Amino acid sequence: MLNLLLSGVTQGLIWAILALGVYLSYRILDVADLTCEGCITLGASVAAMLIWKEVNPVLGVVIAFLAGCLAGIITGILQTKLKIPPILAGILTMISLYSINIHIMSLATGASGTANLSLLNFKNGTIFAPLSDLLGLNKTMTALILGIVIVVLIIAVMYWFFGTEIGSAIRATGTNEKMCRAQGINTDTTKIIGLALSNGLIATSGALLCQYQGYSDVNMGVGSIVIGLASIIIGEAIFMKAKNFAVKLSGIIVGSVLYRVVVTFVIASGMPSTDLKLMTAVIVIVALVLTSFAGKFKKKGAKTNA
Repeated sequence: MLNLLLSGVTQGLIWAILALGVYLSYRILDVADLTCEGCITLGASVAAMLIWKEVNPVLGVVIAFLAGCLAGIITGILQTKLKIPPILAGILTMISLYSINIHIMSLATGASGTANLSLLNFKNGTIFAPLSDLLGLNKTMTALILGIVIVVLIIAVMYWFFGTEIGSAIRATGTNEKMCRAQGINTDTTKIIGLALSNGLIATSGALLCQYQGYSDVNMGVGSIVIGLASIIIGEAIFMKAKNFAVKLSGIIVGSVLYRVVVTFVIASGMPSTDLKLMTAVIVIVALVLTSFAGKFKKKGAKTNA
């Protein structure tokens, strides 16, 4: 039971990085960016390929982040410069990344059409191996500690960044784009930067996930946008009254962890893994309905008190 809980929490922390990326585009920029589903695989493919090439895994995660930023920039350019609708722009980038990810993984094996890479023979080449040897802990505990450290650092950096002038401009763009333009803010630039950071975080999640689970697969990103949204919605439902930005970000982490823990225990109870996507959709629907009812109840209570 304890091992299942620890495994669920660990995976939740890794997926939380993706959820933070989705939050950046979905909530802060107010853009439904479907690049996510190709970008998490991009991060995993880049990291796995570099591990095969015996590159330092930490450097591999950094390069995966930059690759994700590049994907986000492309989506941003499609939206802002080529005037392609946001949803379609994300879909086009996502579709393109499917082929690109296969080509990236093919660089590792030298065989064209490589759709997955196993890291089972590179256990000592992952980001978790050196820390595991140093602390004398197993992979799950090591990943749990490292996940907490990374997530805390990301929240701290995001809290700082969105308090700067450019970060505030990105937040303002998502809130009221026309007003931002009236104030002389280049909203095209803020959108591109926001989407770059969003997909950089998503790719980082993919890079860590492939090293934790031991493989990268071209289809591993399917449904990831829904997982990210589920984490956000659950977190917002729990921290509904939170106004502090850092607390809101922390709520997403809690939502991601809770989601993964539930999924881990449900699968362990005997539910077929093929039903996982259906269960994810049900969780999102329930969370949305509960949040909607809670919002209506809050407004009703406010009117009654008035």
